Amino acid sequence: MNPRKIKDDIYWMGYIDWEARLFDELIPLPDGTSYNAYLIAGSKKTALIDSVESEFFSDLEAQLKDVTKLDYLVSLHAEQDHSGSIPKILAKYPEAKLVTSPKAKGILMDILDIAADAIITVADGEILCLGDKTLEFIHTPWVHWPETMVAYLQEDKILFSCDFFGSHIATTELFASDEARVYEAAKRYYAEVMMPFGNSIKKHLQKLAPYAIDIIAPSHGPLHKRPSFIIDAHKDWVDGQLKNVVILPYVSMHKSTKKMVDHLTAMLTEQGVRVELFNLSVTDIGKLAIALVDAGTIVVGTPTVLAGPHPAAAYCAFLANALRPRSKYLSIIGSYGWGGKTVEVLAGMVPNLKVEIIEPVQVKGFPTEEDLAALETLAKTIAAKHKEQGFV
Repeated sequence: MNPRKIKDDIYWMGYIDWEARLFDELIPLPDGTSYNAYLIAGSKKTALIDSVESEFFSDLEAQLKDVTKLDYLVSLHAEQDHSGSIPKILAKYPEAKLVTSPKAKGILMDILDIAADAIITVADGEILCLGDKTLEFIHTPWVHWPETMVAYLQEDKILFSCDFFGSHIATTELFASDEARVYEAAKRYYAEVMMPFGNSIKKHLQKLAPYAIDIIAPSHGPLHKRPSFIIDAHKDWVDGQLKNVVILPYVSMHKSTKKMVDHLTAMLTEQGVRVELFNLSVTDIGKLAIALVDAGTIVVGTPTVLAGPHPAAAYCAFLANALRPRSKYLSIIGSYGWGGKTVEVLAGMVPNLKVEIIEPVQVKGFPTEEDLAALETLAKTIAAKHKEQGFV
């Protein structure tokens, strides 16, 4: 892919990874991803914002073939998908200075073995003049590492947002045109990467509010010519009203828990509550993470295995605890053979969730009519609580 013009003297560079299906050996990438870098050629100085994974440096190097002098290499975020090629770029342009936040300096020295004297740190609000173009650096810690910052190109009103407002999509489109597709990918990205830091992101959205932004240029996925689309989406995910939705991740070994899941789903539906089911033996955890963003209630369905929850259900609880969704309510349903502590174990695995636990329904063996009646009561309780909260 050749460099692509964004505005006069401003270019996209990077690598589009069509084949990637797993990020950090953890996060599913159903649509691939891109590693975006940006070249700014000022009248006096030239700067490259971010780089690419080290394995894709040859593509970036080819895009830089006409750049004879690089004055600044800006690292907005030290994680290797952005910083991996920095040592190779500094070797190619030994006169260039690496510009980053004070917190990032030590991290980059540690993970990439970069010499301290090659690095210039910038304070929050500090500017870097390139001649007729001016970069302003805005610190945005915990989006999603502690050293992260964004850069605002004042004259062109472009926000280089790094992971903020990003999405994992491999596409030849420079700018987002299919906003429905981008919305889902960006929500997945937010859920999997940003949701644990919702309070920080809320503050940074407020911090960026005074800036006039014409284009948002993230480090993954397409750019945004309609910034309000992606900014408003993030505002909703961070602080919007939760939905009248129950997400029901479950696993069933001998159909007893599945019978309970199906009955609870039917009863919730009759009460006007939308249910999203996730069979944990086959589900895409990214889809589950998306649903966690704004669901009012989580109900985990699990059989008892060796006196505790099924390992798939335990993983689900661990994931939810790590992602810290804003859900208000939690319950557990399932079947056991002779006993155990499934409810106690699962409840103890989610200390980060600020939820009210609604009375679980645990049954011995296959559910009886009495057990099914208890699930009907659970459905009515959830529906009433959603109505009290005004979930829509």
